Amino acid sequence: MEAIAGIDNRAGQRHYGLDWLRIAAFALLILYHIGMVFAPWSWVIDTQRSYPALIPPMALLTPWRLALLFAVSGYASRMLLLRSASARGFVRSRNLRLLVPLAFGMVVLVPIEMWIQIVDHGYPGSYWRFWTRDYWRAGMFWGESFPSWEHLWFVVYLWAYTMIAAALVASGRMPGGGAVGWLLQGRRLLWAPIAAMGAVRLALLFTVPEQQGLFSDWPGHATYFPSFLFGFTLAAQPQLWAGVDRLGKPALAIAGLAGIVVVATELRYQGETVPPHLVMMADRFARVAMGWAMTLALFHLADRHWNRDHRWRRTLGEAVFPFYLVHHVAIVVIAWETLGWGLGPWAEFAILLGGTAAVCMVFYLVGRRVRWLRPLVGLANSSPAGGGGPRSGGGGFRRAMPLGARPLHHASHGPPPPAGEE
Repeated sequence: MEAIAGIDNRAGQRHYGLDWLRIAAFALLILYHIGMVFAPWSWVIDTQRSYPALIPPMALLTPWRLALLFAVSGYASRMLLLRSASARGFVRSRNLRLLVPLAFGMVVLVPIEMWIQIVDHGYPGSYWRFWTRDYWRAGMFWGESFPSWEHLWFVVYLWAYTMIAAALVASGRMPGGGAVGWLLQGRRLLWAPIAAMGAVRLALLFTVPEQQGLFSDWPGHATYFPSFLFGFTLAAQPQLWAGVDRLGKPALAIAGLAGIVVVATELRYQGETVPPHLVMMADRFARVAMGWAMTLALFHLADRHWNRDHRWRRTLGEAVFPFYLVHHVAIVVIAWETLGWGLGPWAEFAILLGGTAAVCMVFYLVGRRVRWLRPLVGLANSSPAGGGGPRSGGGGFRRAMPLGARPLHHASHGPPPPAGEE
């Protein structure tokens, strides 16, 4: 899509390309977590034999996969805010759609993973004893820290970023057209965020530990929150798309160069080996650069080539959040049960992939059909008008309508949703 007379009037319109990008990013996340079972890094559960050949592909995914997810979620969150009758209604909606599934996951899903982890450390109790007595503690227990978000930390961060961004909008402190105009000059949209986030990241490198936690993960917030704010701003300032489309190829080149640094560092300093300070600084800066550059490149790809509808888009988009909630525990349980069978890596991978897909599908389909389960698994209280999945007639792709040819707030073609919003 090209801007008309320098003005991009896509504000409030659905972007199918970002829908597909979100679906693809979460599918890639599931594959990434399956790969962590076999990679030579410590994870929740590991095979008895790791495979160093996984280092390059896994290292190339790590710097940008989460930055991309937060950017897409930021875009979707702003679009939902634009459609909301009030800021208070938006906050209430986000609380229900994020905190209710988070609570469900903490009570039902996360305990399974935590029990498996401490059983591997020698815990003798049954799951029932663990869930009724030992799970609800704070502090170290059998080598693990309680309470733990596990993979649901993403939901916690997303909720916190959404609340902060909503407060910035309400107070009139969100970046406006002036800041956007400055970023659109030359290649500032590419290098300025890298320079700013990289400087903060390096300033924190030897002073703040790298660990997850809403009030401790400042290195993560230094890249995740700006990525979220980029998507959040893009939804309301669509003239930024001109910069995204213009810088797609240079961004991909920067990402490639940064990826070389990241892979070289991981190959040279494997496992628990700590690289020298200068090497670590180069690696962390390269990760920031790759995260931002890949986000721009993939937004460009989504805008130019994926911005079209398909009969499966609505169903796949709706299934993303339920799949996300359950996929992690499915991988851990299946790996824990099967890794002692003495299978080869490809057989183990096939079982993990097929079993995880089956668990995710059942979790989504059951949660979708049982009304009282819908909010617990991150779905709306009722199915969207028109249903999901394939519909009769016109089954292929449908290109997004030309600029200005559709209403800004159409009920069935609203903005791409963040986690669980379809």
